[in-house]
Formats: sequence, structure tokens, C-alpha cells
Amino acid sequence: MVNKSEAIDIELICIIINFGLGSKLVKTAKRCGIKGGTVLLAKGTTSNRILNYMGLSDVKKEVVIFVCDKETAIQTLEKINIEFKFCRPNNGIAFTTSICASIGSQNYNCNNIQKKGGVNHTMYHVITIIVEKGRAEDVIDAATKAGSKGGTIINGRGSGIHETSKLFSMDIEPEKEIVIILSEVDKTEAIVSSINRDLKIDEPGNGIIYVQDVNKTYGVYK
Repeated sequence: MVNKSEAIDIELICIIINFGLGSKLVKTAKRCGIKGGTVLLAKGTTSNRILNYMGLSDVKKEVVIFVCDKETAIQTLEKINIEFKFCRPNNGIAFTTSICASIGSQNYNCNNIQKKGGVNHTMYHVITIIVEKGRAEDVIDAATKAGSKGGTIINGRGSGIHETSKLFSMDIEPEKEIVIILSEVDKTEAIVSSINRDLKIDEPGNGIIYVQDVNKTYGVYK
């Protein structure tokens, strides 16, 4: 990591965009000074009754993740917001959260890791839920009952020491689903409680939920 005297504010940028646009978005970010990013395949959910009736409620998405300093994050998101027209509904959602350190293509050390107190102006939380494959829709249903407008589902894989089975002497790790929900702060507790109650997350092996403050958002409509 970099020397503490060189510490800066760093951000994780998460952008959820329509399928096929991830690579183009990464190119835009690189022109703004970001070294690179990660593109994940995902699917979004919608509460539109017509789309549900037609079987089109699951929409292919791409989730793009970057790590950079705060100033670069602001400049990049402003450029992406204009180019990809996040001001229009359904064109994409972007948000940032603070992280404390990054080691990789470029190392960062957080400037305010020890900061406490102060005024909290957070308007949104990002709720991340990791569950067994096939249970993501149950998470979305539970969240919707508590006021959520939907979420994004990413496939993953677990590696818990008690969760592997063997096939021909090879370890088989169970598949997971990761659900990302952007929530207004005053709805977060109800959404988390609903998911926990319906899926019994607080029982061992049923999943994990964690909540992060969101610093800035684009493309979010009430």
C-alpha cells in the first residue's frame, strides 16, 4: 500500500447497465483516467405487470466495478452520466461507496479510515445479500414486500469449508447468487428485516447480508 502521507479518499464505483454496454463503458472510464474495471454478467428485476405476464421480467444486465480516487470517480461518473444518459429512466444506475484500501493495478490507502462522527448526509444504502443459488428470487420477493423496487442478481460461488462435496475426488463448491439492492435509508431496516425473516439469514449456512452507505447516485428515480 502507499505511504500514509500519500493517502487519499478512494471510492468503489458500481454501475448497473444494460447488457452489451459494459465494454463501451470501461473504455469511457479509461479515457477519464481509470486504469481498468471488472464487468460481471447479471440480471435485473422489474415489477412491471405487463413484462411479468409476458415472462420478460428478468432483464440481462452488466455490473461494472471500478476503484479509483474520489476526484477521478466524480469526473468519470459525470462523463458516463452524460454519455450513457442516466438522466433517462432504465438507462442505468451508478453509485459509489467508500473503501479503505486497494491493492492491485494501482494501490491506494484511505485518507479518512479513522474518521468518525460528523453529519451523515447519506440518502441511500446498498444492501448486498449472498444466498444459495435459486433463492435470489425469494430475496427479491421479501425485499419488495418491504418497499424495495427491485434488485440485480449476480451468479457466484461459495467456498465455505463446510460447504464442499466431492465428485471423483474433486471438490465441488456450491453456486451462490448475489443480490444488490439500492435502498432509501429510511426503508433499509424494513427491507433487511423482511429478507432475514423470510429466508432465515441469521441461521448458519442460509446466507449473508451487509449494508453500505452510498456516497453518490446517478439514474435513481423515486
